[in-house]
Amino acid sequence: MKDYSTWIKKRSGTSFRGYLLSTYDQLCTTFGEPVSDGDGHKIDAEWLIDTPHGVAMIYNYKDGRAYMGEKGLDVEQICEWHVGGKNTDAYKWVKQKHEKSLIDNHA
Repeated sequence: MKDYSTWIKKRSGTSFRGYLLSTYDQLCTTFGEPVSDGDGHKIDAEWLIDTPHGVAMIYNYKDGRAYMGEKGLDVEQICEWHVGGKNTDAYKWVKQKHEKSLIDNHA
């Protein structure tokens, strides 16, 4: 998403809904490149996804270099991601779409 102000508005009001176990590369295969390289403080990579149930976000939280410095993980090392949304159905949709992508790419 090129327009930063639109991206900020879309993610406003989202909150943590659950976890997604995945590699960075698997997320890129399913959802494309992240829309953001994080906030420079707690998040290193962030995807913003339009679902049939509203917007969802996938992001790391406080385990990467932005928060932990040299002790933090590179995004390619992260395997537990947070999923935020305005409702639980958006989280479930993201999880199902990702699981289907993993199955389709290994068939």
